[in-house]
Amino acid sequence: MKAICTGSFDPVTNGHVNIFERAAKLVDELTVCVFVNKHKNYLFDVAERVKLLEESTRHISNVKVDSFEGLVSEYVKAHGINIIIRGLRSTADFAPEFNQLQFNKRLAPEVETVFLLTEIKFSFISSSGIRELAKFHGDVSGLVPQCVEVALKSKFEEL
Repeated sequence: MKAICTGSFDPVTNGHVNIFERAAKLVDELTVCVFVNKHKNYLFDVAERVKLLEESTRHISNVKVDSFEGLVSEYVKAHGINIIIRGLRSTADFAPEFNQLQFNKRLAPEVETVFLLTEIKFSFISSSGIRELAKFHGDVSGLVPQCVEVALKSKFEEL
C-alpha cells in the first residue's frame, strides 16, 4: 500500500511530522509531496521545502519526499498510490478537505482519502502562524523541527 501526504509545507511543522510518523505506520510507502500553487507567495522555494522535509522525515524509514505541480489525482495515478492522507487540526479543517476529497474521488475513484487528526499538543500550529512568529523573531522551538528553526532564523536575517 502506498499513500501520499500533500501540502505546501511552508514550512513543515512538528504537527506535520506527527501526521507523517503516524501515517507511515499504516502503509508500506508514504510520499510526502510539496504541491506547488503558482498563486501563492512562499517564504521557502520548492527546493528548500523539499530539503527541509527530507531532513525532518529522515527518521521515518518508509518516507520519500517529492514535489509536483498539478492535480493530486494525476500524481497518484502516475505513481500507483492508493491512499491520500490528510491531517486535520480541528473540525474547521474538515469542510474544505471534504470538498477536496469529492474532487479527488471524481478524478481518481480508485483512491481513498483518510483523515488523521493531529495530536492535541500540535492542534494550534500552522505554517502561517510559524512564519508570522519567526518574522518577529519569536521562539519557534518545539513547534518545528530543528532544521526548520535554523532555516527560519537564517531566512528572516536575510529579509
